[in-house]
Amino acid sequence: QRQLEESGGGLVHTGGSLRLSCATSGFSLDYYTIAWFRQAPGLGREAVACIVGHDGRKYYADSTRGRFTIAKDKTIVYLEMTNLEPEDAATYYCAADVDWTKVAAVVQGLRRDGDMDYWGKGTLVTVSS
Repeated sequence: QRQLEESGGGLVHTGGSLRLSCATSGFSLDYYTIAWFRQAPGLGREAVACIVGHDGRKYYADSTRGRFTIAKDKTIVYLEMTNLEPEDAATYYCAADVDWTKVAAVVQGLRRDGDMDYWGKGTLVTVSS
């Protein structure tokens, strides 16, 4: 059974850092591309970063490039977030899909948000000003 489970959310002050983890089970991270999305209350879902399964290429949204770093280690995908701003507060989700071109295009804003094959349940990040 394929599952994704996020952890690491919490409360952080503006300018602070946080590392989110996405524990995967039942996936080959050499085959699936993993992405991080976020959704704040009342707003749409936003893709923030992804890491391509077969070659490890990384893509970032304009809003997070330079502040967020995505990485993977064995079965866990991390999202290192630095210099956090109140606008980063949201529930963060990891998702998996076999179509890396779709995922990369969504993260870069080149296509509208597409559905992903698998989703986690999310972890909440709160940023205090």
